[in-house]
This record gives sequence, structure tokens and C-alpha cells, in this order.
Amino acid sequence: MAAAQGVPGWERKMRIVLCLFGLVLSVYALHVELSRERDPDYRAMCDLGESVSCSKVFISRWGRGFGLVQFFVAKDSLLNQPNSVLGILFYTLQMGLGLSLSKKAALALVLSSWVSVAGSLYLASILAFVLGDFCMVCVSTYIVNFVLLFTNLKRKTAIEGLKEKTG
Repeated sequence: MAAAQGVPGWERKMRIVLCLFGLVLSVYALHVELSRERDPDYRAMCDLGESVSCSKVFISRWGRGFGLVQFFVAKDSLLNQPNSVLGILFYTLQMGLGLSLSKKAALALVLSSWVSVAGSLYLASILAFVLGDFCMVCVSTYIVNFVLLFTNLKRKTAIEGLKEKTG
């Protein structure tokens, strides 16, 4: 366990909290989307008004495959999954890779975090400038993704420093 001593002590706890929070947000987003598809009158807890509505965002074209996948496959294709499913996969990947102290795992964590941050920036711009909506669940996941990136960068730096010290 000597390798674990080089990783900041707060990192593991922070990762678990962030990934669990991200998973809860993603599962809730999926629940809202599926509930709204079954019942158009469904009102989610995060639907506070006309311009503060998460269900409006989740059922928009940008709520599946970032609004981009449908240009390459059919709208109802298995490949055009809700963004919340992608979130569930991402946070599960982050938790799993977080168990490894290898340089490759640290690099994969950072790279996947950069992709999530790029996706968050893209979706935030759609939210603000195209949909004109405020989605508390969405913004919360963007924050989680940014903090995960910071956490992963700290981890990668610590692991690289440790590997240099040990040879």
C-alpha cells in the first residue's frame, strides 16, 4: 500500500462522494425522462416553473446522445441513449478506475473527465442559449464533473510524482 501514500488522503473520499452524487443525479434524470415519456403530464420535483424545468431539458433532442447521435443513427436507435445513461456509465467508470493506482488508470480518469467537462460546457451552452432554461439537476452534474476533473488531475500528479520517487 506504499503507492496509496502518495495519493492525497481526501481524494478517495471525494471521488466516492462525487461519483455517488453523480449516480444519484443521473438515475433521477433517467427516472424523470422515462416518467415524462409515459405521462406527458408528469411533473418532476425539479420542475419549478416554465424556465426552470429539468424534464423539459431531458425530453429535448439534446437529452439523448447530446443531440448529436441522432445525426448518425435513427432517433430511436439503441446507440442514441439518454444522457443520463451516459452519466451512469461515466460515474461507474470513475469509481472503478479510482480503485487502481496505476498511471494508465490515472490518465484514463483525467481524459474521461476532460470529455465530461467538454460535454458539460456544450450542454450548458445549449441549456442557456438554445433552450433558455435552468435545470438544477444538469447544473449539479456539471459541477460534479468539474470537481471530478480537479480531483483526477491531483491524483494523476500525485501518482506520477510517486512513480518518479520510487523509480
